[in-house]
This record gives sequence, structure tokens and C-alpha cells, in this order.
Amino acid sequence: MSDTRVVLGAPRVVLGAAALPEPDPRWLAAAERLPIDSIWHGGHLLPPSATGEAITRLALLTAWTERVRVGTAVLLLPLYHPVVVAKQLADLDSHSGGRVTAGVGVGGEYPDEFAAVGVPMAERGARTDESIEVLRALWAGKPVSHHGRFVGFDDVTLRPVRTPGGGMREGGPPIVVSGRKAPAQRRAAALGDGWMPYLVSPSGYRRSVEAITSHAAQLGRSLDGFEWCLFLYCSIRRDADRARADVASFLGSAYGDKPAAMLDRIAPAGTPEQVAARLQEYVDAGVRHIVISPAAAEDTLEVVTLAAEEVLPRLTVGSPV
Repeated sequence: MSDTRVVLGAPRVVLGAAALPEPDPRWLAAAERLPIDSIWHGGHLLPPSATGEAITRLALLTAWTERVRVGTAVLLLPLYHPVVVAKQLADLDSHSGGRVTAGVGVGGEYPDEFAAVGVPMAERGARTDESIEVLRALWAGKPVSHHGRFVGFDDVTLRPVRTPGGGMREGGPPIVVSGRKAPAQRRAAALGDGWMPYLVSPSGYRRSVEAITSHAAQLGRSLDGFEWCLFLYCSIRRDADRARADVASFLGSAYGDKPAAMLDRIAPAGTPEQVAARLQEYVDAGVRHIVISPAAAEDTLEVVTLAAEEVLPRLTVGSPV
């Protein structure tokens, strides 16, 4: 399998897609025939509607795809014990032939799910940082001891399942950090293999690139191989009015506090030509892996198809940011 990771200044842009509303084998089969590199899904433990959970959805993605990279967008890491997550992701990476990426975030949209699992909201950032350290230590494949603020164990070894495809990739799945605020940017710079914000404008993305790059330099950390992703809500239709109606309806209910003008800046909608112009602004700001999340209640494969076949070919990478 080829390595789909790209770096800032790379000669091309790659495209991913969110498998909305739920993983479906026919949808996934059709998506794999498109020129896309990745498919993603996330999930909550106790969402207000009957929707799935991130790890179980990821398991379906690994089982129902063959070619594309699959990832969580996102896994709310502080809600889980990191030893359990380490084993789950290691086994799924093994079964998928090394195609898993762990997109992680701190969550906080639904405080009840934190209370239900006994995790104080105020600890979610610190728990996420420690959990990333535990994942990497266990994926190293050697006996490890860890005594942190939230997790402790002595001389344990994680052994992923072995598969005909060769097992888990060396060092485990890459970890891409999601979020929008400064703590998430610092986490990406210090601990992540990539950065994947959401609901952000092109100018906001550019500022996040600058912040992450600066923080990594202060830490003496190279960002070679670091992946600059974007989880982008959008709608692409032949009918621009329908696309704009999609976004207004889809995000207006989920993010009702966002005025229409703000939604227009962070969730492109329109014809392929119009959306390509908007996405080029993100590419110019540093994005190299765009994950299209259809902001639509129906015909989501149409959005992804137009993105892959008519928007992606219009995107160009200039000089490194």
C-alpha cells in the first residue's frame, strides 16, 4: 500500500470523505471507485440522537473497504481508557493492512457523556495528552511501564493480532489531532502526526499553521511528514441554490449559534466551480488533505463524487506556505 501522507508544500492535494450518515457497504464501494484517498467517521458515546460510536464505526470502515485509508473524525480520546483504545486500534490497523488513522479530539459538546463515564470536563485536555503518550508507548511493541496522572501500569506488552496482510504498521497508526483552539494546536505540535481542524475559515487555518509551526520550533520538533488536514463541511451540487440550502439546513440545526455569514466562510456551498475557488483558498493557506463532510441530509455520495471528479482536479499547490 502506498503512503498517502503529505506534507506542507507537497506537490498535490489529496481528498477524503466522511461516510455520512452511517457506514454503508454500497456507499463505501462507490466511494472507493472515486479518486479519493481516505474515508472517515466519528461518533459519541451518548449523543442526543441515535447515531453510532467512533470505534465501532471504524471497525465497519475497515471491514467494508479495501483500498482507502480509514480514520476516526474524531475519536473523543478522554472518554476512553487508553490501553483499551491502543489494543482496538492496533487490531483494526492489522486487519485493514495498515490503513487506520486515529483522528482524536477532546470533545465537550455533550457534558452528560463525560459525567456518565466519570471523566471531569476540566480534565479532558490533560487526559488526551497522556492518552496519546500511552498509545505511542504501547504501539512500540516492547514492554512498557507508565505512571501518569490518570493511568498507571507496569511491564506490559501490547500484542496486536497478526493477519495475512502483515499486522499493525510499525509504531502504530498515525495520530491526527483535531480541534480549533490554541490548546489543540499545541497538542498537534507536540504530540500529533497531523492537524485536522473543523469549522474554520481559510484565514483561521493559516493562523493555525503558523501557530503549530512556531510551537514545534520552540520544542525543537521537526514537522517533516506532518499532515495538514481539514475536516470541511460543504455541499456541492449542480444547483448552487440547493447546495446553499443544504448547508443552511444541515449546519443551522447543528450549529444554530453560527450566523449565516459565518457559515458561508467555514462551510463552502455551490457548484463545483464555486466550491473549487473556495477550497483553493484553503490550499493556499496550507491544507493538503481535505476531508469532505457532506453538509446534506440526502444524496451525500453526489457531493463526494462532484468533489472528487470536478473540484479536486481544479486545486493546485503553489509555493510552500
